[in-house]
Amino acid sequence: MIWFYLIALVVIGLDQFTKWIVVTKMDLYEQIPVIKGFFYITSHRNRGAAWGILQDQMLFFYIVTVIVIIGIIYLLHKYGRYQKLMALALSLILGGAIGNFIDRLFHKEVVDFLDFIIFKYDYPIFNIADSALVVGVILLIIVTLKEEKRKENV
Repeated sequence: MIWFYLIALVVIGLDQFTKWIVVTKMDLYEQIPVIKGFFYITSHRNRGAAWGILQDQMLFFYIVTVIVIIGIIYLLHKYGRYQKLMALALSLILGGAIGNFIDRLFHKEVVDFLDFIIFKYDYPIFNIADSALVVGVILLIIVTLKEEKRKENV
C-alpha cells in the first residue's frame, strides 16, 4: 500500500523540482524553444485553475484541495489494495493536487511552463502536477468504464 504514496511523492518531487528550475533560471514570460512551432518551455504564473478560470480564488482552492486530498486518501485505502489501476490513478491525482496546492499555499500562484502549440492552437501552459492530474483522471474514467462493463456482464 505504501507504493500509492511513493508514486504521489515522485509526482510532487518532480513537479516542485521542475518549477524550482523554471523560477530560478528563467525570467517571467521567458520562452525557450524546444521544438520550434510546437513545444516551448515558457515561464508563466497562474492565479486560477485550468485555462485561467477562477482567478485569485485562493480560499476556494484551499478548501477544495483539502477535501479532494482527504477523499483520495479515503478511496486509496478503501479500493487501492484490490484495484491497482484505480490506485495508480488516485496516486497521480493525489500527487498533482498536492503539487499545485504547495504553489498556491506558499506563493499564491501556480508555476506553469509546458507550452504546446497543437495544430496552430496555443494550448494553455501547464506543469507536471497538471499532467499527473489529467492522466490520473483519464485512468479513473477507464477504471470506471471497465467496472461498469464488468457489472453489465454479471
